[in-house]
Amino acid sequence: MKFRSALTALALVVAPGIAVVGAAGDASAATKISHATATSMFSAVGVTWSSSGGCSDRNTPTCTSFDQLNQATAQGAQTLKRATGCALNITGGTETGHASGTYSHWNGYKLDYGKNTCVTTYIKNTFTYIGLRGDGAAQYQSGSGNIYADEGNHWDVLYYNCGGC
Repeated sequence: MKFRSALTALALVVAPGIAVVGAAGDASAATKISHATATSMFSAVGVTWSSSGGCSDRNTPTCTSFDQLNQATAQGAQTLKRATGCALNITGGTETGHASGTYSHWNGYKLDYGKNTCVTTYIKNTFTYIGLRGDGAAQYQSGSGNIYADEGNHWDVLYYNCGGC
């Protein structure tokens, strides 16, 4: 038991910029990636990102940061880009200033995408409408269980998984 407890407390680096947090079999374990790793993954498929502050500091709310993003979330963005063929621009990542909670931006589960007709049409025609969120945002659920919330000027996406990557 001491050995398993020690494993639970470790963050094992498995590749530059990628760390696995938690013990094997721990459902809460998520593979965290660095900002550089995420931007490389996004660039590889043509996903862009922007920041109202022109920065990537995780501790500044006007920046767009991907530090501590879940690898599955980055893969979910890649999956969405490949599935839609649409222009996809990320406007929010893991930076401070978003709502808190377990499945939050800060904890690496969410990305915000700028809205465009192509992405909006795809989401509304492909995913299942599941009702309004507490704040009134219309929600759509993908077949893999990820949730797309229409927040007016952008899509707020909660990735439980990579969306079938």
